[in-house]
Amino acid sequence: MRSKLFFVLIVAYCLAGVGLAAGGATSANIQVYFSPKGGCTEAVVDALSKAKSTVLVQAYSFTSAPIAKALTDAHRRGVKIQVILDKSNQTDRYSAATFTQNYGIPTYIDDRHSIAHNKIITIDCHTVLTGSFNFTKQAKEHNAENLLVIDDAALAAKYTDNWKNHFAHSKPYERKEPAEKRR
Repeated sequence: MRSKLFFVLIVAYCLAGVGLAAGGATSANIQVYFSPKGGCTEAVVDALSKAKSTVLVQAYSFTSAPIAKALTDAHRRGVKIQVILDKSNQTDRYSAATFTQNYGIPTYIDDRHSIAHNKIITIDCHTVLTGSFNFTKQAKEHNAENLLVIDDAALAAKYTDNWKNHFAHSKPYERKEPAEKRR
């Protein structure tokens, strides 16, 4: 119930910011990064370090230690964070979902789709991070990927609506018990 109330407050806050861009026009500030080794991870960490009120994450997974640390640092600062991850995180092994849940970050599993392959972070209902960039060490060091950091309230509201649609059918993360403990 608290999560749903939290979400309603976020949507109301975000929608209030949508009126800033008259007639759907946008004055977005956009930054682009590429990998490997093109600053994607650093851009995500920097954006998370500036979060003041809310962070909504939709990701297939994430294994980047610096990004995970930035999320937990924001959580410790009192930023309200919620994470939706792909069902592949619902495993008996330690996963990104286990990590976020262990730090008290509300974590949900989107198992409605073959793959929940989003790579999106919205921050303070104004900043959107998106692109092909997976939040992983592999993506930073080896993959050819891209990341856009977009500062635009109207676009952030659209991504927040998308997050809301996925949240509606996602389930709270529950770690499966390791096979050796089930015996």
